[in-house]
Amino acid sequence: MAKVVQCAKLGRLLPGLERPPFPGPLGERIFNEVSADGWELWREHQTILINHYALNPADPEDRQLLREQMEEFFFGEGAQMPEGWMPSGAGAAKGGGAPARKK
Repeated sequence: MAKVVQCAKLGRLLPGLERPPFPGPLGERIFNEVSADGWELWREHQTILINHYALNPADPEDRQLLREQMEEFFFGEGAQMPEGWMPSGAGAAKGGGAPARKK
């Protein structure tokens, strides 16, 4: 049977992750306090951040930015979409391209 956690993101008891998503205190906290469904929401949000700000997950500064955003997403006051982000086809001008990333 899968481990059940009180998901910090979704606010209810749900099946947890099989193992910490990465080493260290934040990975352990996510393992103990975030459901598999909550983690999937982060993966989708992370993709949006990477694409919107043209982040390189191999770059240590970009990885740090993603970890900060991850902590806010799960445990902060509430995650917000990147400034200026709009869903595909929601009236965005053609050929606009992504803005320069914020640091």
